[in-house]
Amino acid sequence: MLPAIYDFWLNAFEHGEAWAKSFRFLNLFQYITFRAASAGLLSFILSVIFGPRVIRRLISLKVGQPIRTADEVHKLAELHGGKIGTPTMGGVLIIGSVLVSTLVFARPLNPFIAVCACTMAACGLLGFCDDYKKVKEKKSDGISSRKKLAWQLVIALIAACFLYFKKEISGFGATPQQIAEGLAGYRLGQNPIGIGAVTFPLFKVAIIDLQWLVIPFFALVIVGCSNAVNLTDGLDGLATGTTISVALSYAFLAYLAGHFFMATEYLVIPHNRYIGELAVFLMALVGACFGFLWFNCHPAKVFMGDTGSLAIGGALGTAAICTKQELLLVIIGGVFVMEAMSVILQVGSFKLRKKRIFKMSPIHHHFELLGWHENQVIIRFWIISIMLALFGLALLKIA
Repeated sequence: MLPAIYDFWLNAFEHGEAWAKSFRFLNLFQYITFRAASAGLLSFILSVIFGPRVIRRLISLKVGQPIRTADEVHKLAELHGGKIGTPTMGGVLIIGSVLVSTLVFARPLNPFIAVCACTMAACGLLGFCDDYKKVKEKKSDGISSRKKLAWQLVIALIAACFLYFKKEISGFGATPQQIAEGLAGYRLGQNPIGIGAVTFPLFKVAIIDLQWLVIPFFALVIVGCSNAVNLTDGLDGLATGTTISVALSYAFLAYLAGHFFMATEYLVIPHNRYIGELAVFLMALVGACFGFLWFNCHPAKVFMGDTGSLAIGGALGTAAICTKQELLLVIIGGVFVMEAMSVILQVGSFKLRKKRIFKMSPIHHHFELLGWHENQVIIRFWIISIMLALFGLALLKIA
C-alpha cells in the first residue's frame, strides 16, 4: 500500500504538482530498509496487541493442545504434564501479522513476495486443518502423514513451477540482453545464471545447473524445511526463537542480492533486481515471531501448532530458493536440520538395528531426558541458531 502511495507522489512530484512538494517525507517509502524495519515493527505491534484476544478466543473454542500420554512418551509426559489444555493454532497470529504488514509496507505483486506469502498461507491452511483434527478428536495425531505429505508436495510443486516459469524470477523466456542487464534472472558475478543453477557462497560459480529438474529440488527444499520447523516446534519458544535468526539472515541476504554492485562486484552472489523487496516480508516474519514469543516463551500461554510451524517452514524454504541460497539454509537453519536428522537417524537405527541412538527424538527431547531443564534446552538451541546464522553469513565474502 505505502509503495503505491510513494509511486503516486513521485509521479506528481516529477510533473511539478504543487501539493507534492509538501509531502517530500513520502520519499522514505522508496527505501527497502525503512519499509522492512517498519514492517517488522508493525508486525510485532499487531502480534502483541491481538495476541491476548486470539488466546482468549482459542480458549473459548477449547482448542487445547493434546499431549501424548505416558504410554506413548513415558517420562516426557511428566515433564510436559502442565502443558495440557494450552491453546494451540496460535500460528494464525503469526500468519495474520505477517500478511497485514506485508500488504502495508511491501509491493504484494512483486513475484518473490507473492510466492512466499502464498506458500506461507497455503502451508498454514494445511497446518490449521491438521490442528483442527487433533483438537476435534482430542488426539495427538491429526491428518495422516501420507495425506499431509501429499498436500505439502502439491503446494511445493505449485510454488516451484511458479519460481521456474515466472520470467522476472527465472529469466525463462527473457532475451539474453535482458538477462545481461540484470532485468530478469540471476547472475553470479558477471556471468548470468538461470533459476536451475545451484549455488553456494564458497563457490563463485554455479555448482550445477539442474535445468527443469530444479522443480523437484525446489519442492524438496520447501517440504523439507516445512517439516523440519514442525519437528522443532516441541518446546516453548524453541521454533519461534530459531525462526527469528533464520528469517533475519535471509532478509539480509535478500537485501544484498537486490543491490547490483554489492551482489555482483563485491560479494559475487546471485543478483536479481526484484529480490530486495523480499526483505520486507522476512522482516515482517521476524517481527511477528518476536510478538508471538511474548506469549510463547516458557511457560507458554499459546502454541503455534502446525498452523504456524508448517507456514513458517514453507515461507523460509521458499525464501531460500528465491535468494538462490538453498544450500546455505543447511547452515543458517542448522537447528532445523539437526532436529529433522535426529528423527531420521532414530527411525532408521531402530528399523535396521532395533536400537535407538537418542533417548527420544526430536533431539530437544533427548536433552530434556538427560536432565536439562526446558529453558536450558531452548536458550542453548537459540544460541546455536544465532552462531550458525552468523557463520553462514560470514561465508558470503570468503574467496
